[in-house]
Order: sequence, then structure tokens, then C-alpha cells
Amino acid sequence: MNSKVFLNIFPEKIQKIKKEKPVGKVLIDYREKNCLVPSALIKLGAEVEFMNLKVGDYLVNGFAIERKTVSDFISSMINGRLVKQIEELKQYEDKLLIIEGIENQELYNDENKNINSNSIRGFLLSITLKHKIPVIFSKDSRDTARFIFVLLKRKEKETRLNVRKKTLNKKEQLQIIIEGFPGIGPKAAKKLLENFKTIKNIINASQEELKEVLGKKAEIFKLIEEYY
Repeated sequence: MNSKVFLNIFPEKIQKIKKEKPVGKVLIDYREKNCLVPSALIKLGAEVEFMNLKVGDYLVNGFAIERKTVSDFISSMINGRLVKQIEELKQYEDKLLIIEGIENQELYNDENKNINSNSIRGFLLSITLKHKIPVIFSKDSRDTARFIFVLLKRKEKETRLNVRKKTLNKKEQLQIIIEGFPGIGPKAAKKLLENFKTIKNIINASQEELKEVLGKKAEIFKLIEEYY
């Protein structure tokens, strides 16, 4: 009886293709689903999980990240929402503010009568110097994702979730914004609020009116008036 010979067309050792494991996990607030950052993170090799974050938009390796587009940064600064978010972010030892889209939109727009350009600069200084929160400017959503991905590849650190929302009243929110002006501390900010009530009234006040409240410190607002 003739035995049939079968040719072995398979290699002796079949190597299994291993699916690459994600670099790590990024916790993302569910409100970020509509932006392009999460999909960019997945393409880079990150694992993402959406959840209801009490503070920040992204949590990665112990870092709490608040992401703002340029327009959102300006509008949330005007309505006081950003002041509250900054205070909440300070609960984390490691925190970061990313302002996204500087290639497509001007941050310091002197034609915007809703807010003075130097007010924006002062507020940014306050975030960095007073509140000790680093500020990063990204070109677009993909650039934002790259920043987050670099953080993800750092040595893994436990992420805190036991944080809480903080409530600031309107007066406290306004005071923090005013303290963002160069040379204006808590005491001077309180005096300005007591006398002028709103930021718009402060900026529109004359040098004589400001001197009555601040004395020599009123000269700080001369530069602001030149741009307003």
C-alpha cells in the first residue's frame, strides 16, 4: 500500500503576533468626548477611560490637567468659571493647564472689548506665580494629546480621585482675577472691589479715582489704560 507523502508547508516555529499593550491609561472627563484629543491619544497607543471627573479634564500619572481652547479660556476667565476650576485643581500636587489652539486663534486680541489684553497676561501670571500651576500652550488637539502622552510614559504614579468641587462666591472670584494684575495683592484687590464693585469699573476708573484707593499703586493701571 502506497503511503501518501504530505509536504509541510508551515514553518517549524510559528511565532505568535503579540498585540502591543497600551502604554498606560488616561482617565478623561466624559465632557471631553466631543473633542479630538481622546482619539489622538488612542492613536498614539494610550488606553482611555471616560468618567465623571470632579476636577480637571484629564488624569494621568497623578497629574490633573485642565484643557482650555483659547476661546474657552477667555470666556471662562470673564465669567469666573476658570477661577473656580483653578482653585479646585490646586488639590492635586501635580497639576497643569493646557491652553489649546494658539496657532489658529489670537490669545491677546486688543480688539476684544470684553477683556483687556493685559488682564489676560496678568491672569496667566497669577495662575503660574500665585497658584503654582504650570501653563502650556499647544498648537491643536494632536499637540495636546502628545503632551499628555509624554506624561503618560513617565513612571506611573497613583492618581487621586478623592477630590471635591469647591464653591467660591462671586466676590472671591473677582478678587482672584484682580490679584492677577501686576503689583496688586489681596489687600489692594479688596479695596478696589469695595470701591468699584466690578472689573470693568476698575479698568474704566480715572487715575484720580484709583489714587484715592491705591495711592501710588494706581500707576500700575496706566499701562492697562494704554491698551484698553
